Amino acid sequence: MPENKEYKYTLSENSDEGIIQIADDVVSSIVGLAVTEVEGVSKLTGDISREIIAMLGKNNLSKGIVVTYGEGDQNTVKVDVSVQIKFGYNIVEVSKNIQEKVKQSLLTMTGIECSTINVRVSGIDFSE
Repeated sequence: MPENKEYKYTLSENSDEGIIQIADDVVSSIVGLAVTEVEGVSKLTGDISREIIAMLGKNNLSKGIVVTYGEGDQNTVKVDVSVQIKFGYNIVEVSKNIQEKVKQSLLTMTGIECSTINVRVSGIDFSE
């Protein structure tokens, strides 16, 4: 199978049955779902270029998420998440819950370990 830059994570290379690869969008979607399941999170937020891409039809779950693979070790990733928190929730507590949920979701679903999970709170949602 030719090297495809869209598939950065390879689960198994030395198997007689073939290789297993996971696309970047899958990893970003898992992170996005994990973040949106945390109580107190209003929505994922991103920069302007990501907002434009989202309007053009790009999957909204990856907005505000940057996944960086460990150099030389594709079994670890660094995740940067940008979110808006609902008014009335403790920002530190929600952020820690995001870190734990992302870590557990990625490990359970893919076997990928997070070396770092950075949470950027870009705003407070005062609606409701």
